[in-house]
Amino acid sequence: MDPYHPEKAPKNELEMAGQDAVPPPPSHPPPDSTRPPVMVTTPPRSMPVKKAPDIAPFTRRNWLIHLFYIRKDYASCKALINAQLEESSGLCEFALFVQGLISRLEGKIQESLELFQTCCLLSPTSIPNLKQVARSFFLLGRHKAAIDIYEEAGKISDKDWEISHNQGICHIYLAAQGNRGHYDLAKSCLKHAISCSKHDLSFIMLAKIYLMEGDYELAIETYKRAIEYFPDNADLLSTLGLLYLQVNDHQKAFEHLGSALAFNPVHSKSILAAGSIIQTHGDFDVALTKYRISAQKTKESAPLWNNIGMCFFGKKKFVACISCLKRANYLAPFDWKVLYNLGLVHLTVGQFASAFNFLSASITNQGSCGLSFMLLGMALDALEDAENARRAFEQAVTLSDVDPIVLLNYSAYAFKQKERVKAAQLFSSFNKKLAERRAAQPNFQLGPEAEELAKSLEPALHVGEAHVS
Repeated sequence: MDPYHPEKAPKNELEMAGQDAVPPPPSHPPPDSTRPPVMVTTPPRSMPVKKAPDIAPFTRRNWLIHLFYIRKDYASCKALINAQLEESSGLCEFALFVQGLISRLEGKIQESLELFQTCCLLSPTSIPNLKQVARSFFLLGRHKAAIDIYEEAGKISDKDWEISHNQGICHIYLAAQGNRGHYDLAKSCLKHAISCSKHDLSFIMLAKIYLMEGDYELAIETYKRAIEYFPDNADLLSTLGLLYLQVNDHQKAFEHLGSALAFNPVHSKSILAAGSIIQTHGDFDVALTKYRISAQKTKESAPLWNNIGMCFFGKKKFVACISCLKRANYLAPFDWKVLYNLGLVHLTVGQFASAFNFLSASITNQGSCGLSFMLLGMALDALEDAENARRAFEQAVTLSDVDPIVLLNYSAYAFKQKERVKAAQLFSSFNKKLAERRAAQPNFQLGPEAEELAKSLEPALHVGEAHVS
């Protein structure tokens, strides 16, 4: 048997052996070789490098806290905040900040204040932290403390409109408590806020201060300036229209209300105001058409149902009128105007006891309206309570001595009680006040019933025909 020779092995068998077997070491050269011996050395083994341990930052869950908060998943958000604060030993500023916001939403204002103050300790120059501390003081009614914090924030950033705006709001509340000097400070802060950045809210609050001071002209100018920057703001346009309405500029009032409706055809405030102007001019059907549009959006509006009811009153549909006014009274039980109108309607239909109840409630909620006392006197007269009726008429004249209607009805009551001298004096005062009113407002007219009453009293009292037409 021939010896095995590797060189004679099949090729595929050599390839298979070469894959699994370790190749033999190289053969040493013969001793008589001319090559010098080579010293084989192994490299020193390197020491393993130790990796620094990973330290999780305090902010690694901030994104998830923010996500839960904006989704209003406050339970999961609070659980994550507690875990974050426990891990960071209470030093995670963002977690404290969001927990303060959640506490405020839950009505825990004092707790939120303490959390925001902790945030300020961690970051004393943070404007958002200072704003939230001031906001918490404001909600607690500590307006002076809120102003101090806003002033501190203003020293860090004097171009932040929100700081100046909120500072002005705090001054308004302090002025409402009796120190009217804060109105000037409020106006200064709001003007600075407007100079920093134009926001409609700052213009609105500045105009509100002018209205509190009784300066309608400056209030109108402020709204006109606001409309220059926000020409498509329906709220600004409608409010400006109402201001023109209060100064008896009906043309400009209707123009601005029309502009508001052009930008927002279903703007309920503008529709209500425009309908009120139309209703004042006696076009009740057109006014009801306007109110029908508004009712599709604001079905639960007490002023809307009040105006709808008075439209039916003008059309002599008293049952529908009372039904609408009752709904308005259900939506706003303490609205003295709704109660006044209910008293007027019940007095018109001869339900004097119901009229007395509604008018008494109206006077309880608003005791400075002379017309309410006048109607109350008429109801008491119908209920044959002459003494209390007289007191009601006297109070009406005291509160509204410039209103000719009050003087006319009191004169009719005195004539009914056979007090001709007093009735003649009151009727003369009525003629005088009517002349003054028509001189100031050429378009002023008495209602048809009032004119008929004046014409019937005039010959009976022998006071002449002047001023009554």
